[in-house]
This record gives sequence, structure tokens and C-alpha cells, in this order.
Amino acid sequence: MHAHAMDHIAFIRQTMERAGAFTAVSGKGQSAVGLIGAVAAVLAGRQADPGAWLAVWLVAAVLAVVVASLGIRMKAKAMGMPVLSAPGRRFALGFAPPLVAGAVLTAALYAGGASAMLPGVWLLLYGAAVVAGGALSVPPVPVMGGCFMALGAVAFMAPVAWGTWLLGLGFGLLHIVFGILIAVKYGG
Repeated sequence: MHAHAMDHIAFIRQTMERAGAFTAVSGKGQSAVGLIGAVAAVLAGRQADPGAWLAVWLVAAVLAVVVASLGIRMKAKAMGMPVLSAPGRRFALGFAPPLVAGAVLTAALYAGGASAMLPGVWLLLYGAAVVAGGALSVPPVPVMGGCFMALGAVAFMAPVAWGTWLLGLGFGLLHIVFGILIAVKYGG
């Protein structure tokens, strides 16, 4: 009887895990990513060479991935939840494809001399990644993604000179504001 009951409990636990939301998005981590984005906007805005401008943003992207990943790990650990739970895997599977598309388009646009399109592409595809990955997360996450997508649309219509500052608004300010909201309302 005990073994039968344990099987039922294991089944219930697995079912709940598969149906659960990914709640380990770290508000503090997102705010730190926002600070990286704000600094990158200031540094990139000082670059006259498109290659140096791109290098600033790529370094910032790598740092942001590291910081966000550490934030997620720390929050998941504090919650007693494995990062690679079913909701975590679904989050990653929704988040990754738009980012891969962005990386491919970055290389193609830069090689083709169309660097001016990168802010719109990055904001739009990052927003799509956040919406897709965050669909099963806390409510502010997909809303933040929608804000990024709106900024991406603005970047395509705005003067080219606004690109860096729109990136700073998105990758800086949006991350900070939504990070604070997530930290306050959803714990860390």
C-alpha cells in the first residue's frame, strides 16, 4: 500500500511540475542586467566606428547573460526549485530561438553594412524571446517582452541616431523597472 501511495504522490508531483510556472526569474538579476544595458548605451554612444559600437553591445550581452543566469540560479535555489525543471526547460525553449535568430541576423546585417538596423532587430527579437519564454512565468515578464517589441518597432521608424538610446531605454531602463517590480511583487 505504501509503495502504491508513493507512486501516486510521484505522479502528482510530476504533473504539477509540468503544469507549473517558471517563477525563478530574478528581479534583482533583471535590474543588474538593466544597469549593464545603461552603461553599454553610454559607452556605445561614444563609439564612432560601427565595429567598436557592436563590440560594446556584444560584451554587454555576454555579461548580461552571465548576470541573469546567476540571478535565476540564486532565486531557484532559494525557492528550492531546480533551474532545469519542466517549467525552466519550457522557458528556455521559448526564449532561445528568437535569440539565435537575432545572432544570425546580427552577423548578416553587420556583414552587409546594415548596422543601423540592429537596434530594431535586437529589441524586437529580444522582446519576442521574453514574451515566448515568459508566457509561463510571472505576469510582468511577458509584459516586459511586449514593451521591448514596441521599442523595436519604434527603432525601425525612428531616426538612425536614436538607435543606441532606444537600446539603452530597453536593455537599461525596462530591465531596471521590471526587475524592481518582479523583485518587490514576486520575491527577489
